[in-house]
Amino acid sequence: QVQLVESGGGLVQAGGSLRLSCAASGRAFSNYAMGWFRQAPGKEREFVVMISRSGGGTSYADSVKGRFTISRDNAKNMVYLQMNSLKPEDTAVYYCAARDGAGLARAGAAYDYWGQGTQVTVSS
Repeated sequence: QVQLVESGGGLVQAGGSLRLSCAASGRAFSNYAMGWFRQAPGKEREFVVMISRSGGGTSYADSVKGRFTISRDNAKNMVYLQMNSLKPEDTAVYYCAARDGAGLARAGAAYDYWGQGTQVTVSS
């Protein structure tokens, strides 16, 4: 069992930056691949980025590639999402998710545990 708590969301102007954090509690955090997803009002949840268990592998959605960076600290049970050059279309609730398995998975159904989400609002 893994519990996930996101933080770091807020209101920022277009072109600005935010850093989201996801704190994980439970056993064997390093056994889980971690991902970030987002859901905007009236839209389906979408994949943003994921990182492998060791941190050596990542996969980004095309819409955020070059602007967002995911990282993890297995010693601290933390995952981070650095978001730069934010755009109004990045506005959404951002969710941290954990997957008990190997491989780079983009489908939400592949993830076993989810946080409650943190709101990111980018004004134009």
